[in-house]
Amino acid sequence: MAKAKKKPRSRPKLTPKRRMFAREWLVDFDGANAARRAGYAQKAAKQVAYELLQVPEVQALIAKGITERAKRIEVTQDAVVSELAKIGFANFLDFMEVQSDGSAVVNLKDLTRDEAAAISEIVIDEFKDGRGEDARDVKRIRLKLLDKRGALVDLGRHLRLFPVGKVDVGIGAQAPDPGEADPEERKVNITVAFE
Repeated sequence: MAKAKKKPRSRPKLTPKRRMFAREWLVDFDGANAARRAGYAQKAAKQVAYELLQVPEVQALIAKGITERAKRIEVTQDAVVSELAKIGFANFLDFMEVQSDGSAVVNLKDLTRDEAAAISEIVIDEFKDGRGEDARDVKRIRLKLLDKRGALVDLGRHLRLFPVGKVDVGIGAQAPDPGEADPEERKVNITVAFE
């Protein structure tokens, strides 16, 4: 009587170690570090992270964690897009007044919360200019805005304002040669990839 072969046991997709990896990935979005903190070997951490991030159950657990975090801290797509718009459409003229002589004076008196959201840094330097009786008090204000271009690019990508993927552009080659039979054979297709 022949022994019945045992079916190989299927490995559970979400082991405790894999669950720990998903939780750790949410800390800093760094797969190799998450793998190390979850107890995987130091040398193999990068490869293990890559492999784990391909497992649908791990992906789902990470997505669930991201969704739960967003709900907890009440962050919505609309809120993020709104903040990007504040940065992207900020203008230095919102923070200064141009004088009749063409000079500019920083005016933060009427600064709104939305305008302030675009400011990265304000530096106020106060010093004496000159010496003795000719010395005068000087107050210099330097204003730095957040990355306008980066915000606009992120906003444009979110709103799908830029082509994504590949576009085939057919370009006709040189003028027809009387000896050629088929003008279609003279076309060249160029694929342009966009981010």
